[in-house]
Amino acid sequence: MISVIIPTYKSPEALDLCLRSAIEGQQNKNQIIVVVDGFYDLNKEVLEKWAEHIDVLNMEENVGLCRGTNLGVYNAQHDKILIVNDDNVFPRFWDTTLEEEWEDGAVISPNQIEPYPSIFKQFYIENLGTDLKTFDLEQFWQFDYHYASGDKKEESGSTLPIFMNKYDYIRLGGWDENYELGMVADWDFFLKCSISGLKMIRTWNCHFYHFASVSTNGEKRQQAEQNGHEYAKYKWGSYIYHHQDTNQKFIL
Repeated sequence: MISVIIPTYKSPEALDLCLRSAIEGQQNKNQIIVVVDGFYDLNKEVLEKWAEHIDVLNMEENVGLCRGTNLGVYNAQHDKILIVNDDNVFPRFWDTTLEEEWEDGAVISPNQIEPYPSIFKQFYIENLGTDLKTFDLEQFWQFDYHYASGDKKEESGSTLPIFMNKYDYIRLGGWDENYELGMVADWDFFLKCSISGLKMIRTWNCHFYHFASVSTNGEKRQQAEQNGHEYAKYKWGSYIYHHQDTNQKFIL
């Protein structure tokens, strides 16, 4: 069984689709934790809609993506955790597929499909929809089924979603809560994973669709990303760099 952690902020439409795909697409009854990072009333209708299938961790105020995710992990009932953004859509049979890919000592990244060009060369770029209200879940599931390749796996992980052991996540300190809006915190975490010797695996056995940051677009996001890189330099003595082919995060 898997504990899924889904932090959410101010995107109830994205959360609704994310939860629908997670719940209707699973084969087992996994624990699904929705971490509501403030704005509970905005998300209330969606949370009540799926109430019998989810656990809600209400932060009551905006504590930030990193702290919210960390607290979600602490509340996980199972050793295997899956951290997913609320602007992701789950593939069909995601739980049993990922269980088949499990490796001790690894951080597993299922591949993603995005509608726009990406810095991640492994992603499939296919516009299956950019409108949350009209997104065709069945069409996406058929697309994933067509492109899934259970025998394709390589060490080019280091992208969300991530499937890993709860103990490893906590041992490494989880997301560093000093990163503004969580920007660059994922690079920081993947760097810690690599330094600690965890394998960063990507699997093409299933794909998550990603709408690409419906919650934090615009000037505020860009400034937070810049601040995140500067904080990483202060913390590590170097900026965190991204290898274009392997997705490895490294410092100089």
